[in-house]
Amino acid sequence: MNHAFLEIVQPIVLLLPSTEHDTPRVSRSGEAQPSTGRDTPRVRRSGEAQPSTGRDTPRVRRSGEAQPSTGREAQSSTEQPIGPLVIQLQTAPELPVLGGASKQVGEVLLLTNVDGKFTAAVSLGKKEKLSAEIFRQAGGGVARWLLKSNATAAELDFDEVMALGLPGAGPALLEGILLGSFQFNRYKKVDDSPTSIALTLRTTHPSLVTPMVTRAQAICSAVNLARDWAHEPANILNPVTLAERVTALAEQDGLQVSVLNTAELAEMGAGGILNVSKGSSTPPCLIVLQYPGHHPEPGTLPVVLIGKALTFDSGGYSMKSVENIQGMKYDKCGGVTVAAMLHLASQLKLKNPLIGIIAAAENMVSGEAYRPDDILHMLSGTTVEIISTDAEGRLVLADALTYAQNQYPSRAIIDLATLTGGVVVSLGHVRAGLMTNNDALFQQLFEAGEETHERLWRLPLDEDFVPLIKGGDADIKNSGGREGHCILGGIFLQQFVPDSVAWAHLDIAGMADTHKDLPYCPKGATGFGIRLLTHYLESL
Repeated sequence: MNHAFLEIVQPIVLLLPSTEHDTPRVSRSGEAQPSTGRDTPRVRRSGEAQPSTGRDTPRVRRSGEAQPSTGREAQSSTEQPIGPLVIQLQTAPELPVLGGASKQVGEVLLLTNVDGKFTAAVSLGKKEKLSAEIFRQAGGGVARWLLKSNATAAELDFDEVMALGLPGAGPALLEGILLGSFQFNRYKKVDDSPTSIALTLRTTHPSLVTPMVTRAQAICSAVNLARDWAHEPANILNPVTLAERVTALAEQDGLQVSVLNTAELAEMGAGGILNVSKGSSTPPCLIVLQYPGHHPEPGTLPVVLIGKALTFDSGGYSMKSVENIQGMKYDKCGGVTVAAMLHLASQLKLKNPLIGIIAAAENMVSGEAYRPDDILHMLSGTTVEIISTDAEGRLVLADALTYAQNQYPSRAIIDLATLTGGVVVSLGHVRAGLMTNNDALFQQLFEAGEETHERLWRLPLDEDFVPLIKGGDADIKNSGGREGHCILGGIFLQQFVPDSVAWAHLDIAGMADTHKDLPYCPKGATGFGIRLLTHYLESL
C-alpha cells in the first residue's frame, strides 16, 4: 500500500516514487508490494559500495563550497541531478561554524566535495535537547528535502543513529521520513518528478534494523492511509463510498465487517444518526469491523474504538459560516482513523481483540433536514432536544456508543471525534482533549500520547456540568452554550455510558488536520491517534 512518496521496499531501502493518481490498492498482510520498476534491493552492510544510479555525473563544486537549503526551496529541475549523496545527522555547534548544522531541527545544508560526492547535513538542533521527537522531526526534514531535490539515490549510516543510545531514536527517525513524505496529489496533473529516490540505510546489524523498518512501514502506512482518506472531498467519499472502501480493506485484511444501513438503523431505533442524516441524499450507515486478535488469552474482552465520520458537515440549519465550512471534509477524521487502526492491528498482528465502529453520516440542509427544537429518540431510549443542528457529532456518537455496549462486552470503549471547536480554544493545536470515567484508562492513554508525541490533556467530567445540558422538553439537550463548550460535548456523551464501563472520549478537533506544514506532516490531515492507540493497545 503506497500513500507516502517515500516508501520502504524490503528489506532496508526507502523509495521515493513519483506522484500517484490512482487510489492505492490495499495489499494483504504478507502480500508482495507492487513493483516500482526497480529490483528489490538487499540489505547493505556498513562500508559496502552504493550502486550506480545510472545518471550523469553531477557538476563538481569547489571543496568546501556549500549550497544552503532550508528544506523548503526546490532546486531547479534544469540543474544536473545530484550524484552519490550521503545524509548525515548533526547536532548544532554552540557557535556558528561554516558547513555546520543550524539550530533549526530538520534544516538541510548541501555540501559538495571535489570528488563529486555530496553530503546533506541534517540538523538535530542542540545536543542537550535530543529526544525521539527531535529525530522524528529531523526525519521529516530529510523527506521534505529529498522530495524537492534532484537526488536519485542517497544513503544514511543507521549505525550512527543507533550508537547514540537514545531510546526510540531509530524508529522515530524512520517514522519522520515516512510520515514527512506524504503528499495528496491524486487530482493534480502529473509533473516531471523523478521516478524514484532510493534511500539506503547502511548497517552492520540488519537483523536488528530490518524488523524496525518493517514496523515503521506498517505504522506509517496506516497513518498515511487515514490522511489519504481524510483528504478525499465529499463528492468522492460519502457514507456509502466510505463503507465500500472500508469493506474492501477489511476483506483484504481478513477482518469481519458488517454495514448497518438505514432500514436496520431505523428498526433498532437509532434516532441520532438517522436524524442527522435526513438533510442529505446520501444515507448514513454504521460500519462495524472485528479483529479477533493474534492468539489472545482465552476470555480476553476486546477494546472498542468508535469513530465519528461526518463526511461533510454544513452545520445543517445552524449553518456554518463561510470561513468555518471550508475544510469540513476533515470531520470524518475520527472514523477513518478507526478504519486505519483496525487495518494496522491485522498488519502488526496485535495480540488482543479489537472492535471498530464507524458512525458515517452527512449533515446537510434540505426540506427533510432536522431542525432546532426537534426532539429525537436515541437508540438508548433517551430523548434529546435539538438546540443546534451543528452539534451533530455527539448525536451519531451517542447511538454508536449505545450500539457498542448492546453488542460487545468490552474492556474499554474509546471514541475519537472532531467534536468541538471549543477544544481548539482550550488546547490549541498542541494536545487533544481527553475525557474519561476511568483513571487507569486515562493513565494508559496519557502515557501512550507522551511516548508517541500524540499528546493528550485531561478535561473534567464533574457532575456540576450536567445541569447545563438538562433539556426543557426532553431528557437532555444537545448544546449547553459556549461556557465549557468542549467539556459539555464529553458530558453529553457520558450520559450514554454507565460508570461501570471504562470509557474515554478523545476530542481531536485541534489535532486532526493542520493549516500549515508541520515537521513531518504537510498541510492537511495528520492521521492523529493511530500511533498513540498502537502504543496503548500493545501495552495491554
